[in-house]
Amino acid sequence: MAKKFSAKRFAQALFAVAEEKNKTGEVLVELENISQLNHDDVVFAYLSNPAISFKEKETLLSDKLKDIEQPVINLLYLLLANGRIDMLNAVIHEYRQMIDDSKGVVRAEVVTAVPLDTETRDKVSGRLSDILKKKIIIEPESTDPGLIGGFIVKVGGKLLDGSTRSALNNLKKEIS
Repeated sequence: MAKKFSAKRFAQALFAVAEEKNKTGEVLVELENISQLNHDDVVFAYLSNPAISFKEKETLLSDKLKDIEQPVINLLYLLLANGRIDMLNAVIHEYRQMIDDSKGVVRAEVVTAVPLDTETRDKVSGRLSDILKKKIIIEPESTDPGLIGGFIVKVGGKLLDGSTRSALNNLKKEIS
């Protein structure tokens, strides 16, 4: 919980600076690009190693950060200096959430029995948008053949279960 709170504070500060410069989208792209540092095990181990000085880490990163906005560099260096580079992905998640909130967008996780085609995906997204009165982006989408049919939607901390499996389980409970 403390990690999420700290990530949110870092993201809020970065978002405020980016919004002031009207570069919230560009900053998100740059954040996602530098998040690759956490996906490379060797680089991540180096950056998170407390025995390696901040100056050495800064030297390693200087070439990779040439074209990056200064607020993103400052965030990265702040995380490094405090030994919290492991929070980078959480900060990015919170920052993306802030951009979505500012645009009135909500991301919904959808699980279906079979992959959705574009038309069906748009219909589901449209229907959810009508219900929640917000623009819905389906992300991520996954499949679970055990659902038999229908879908499960997780959006805004809520779970909407319209799967055939769930309907059959409810019927089974009623009959028993």
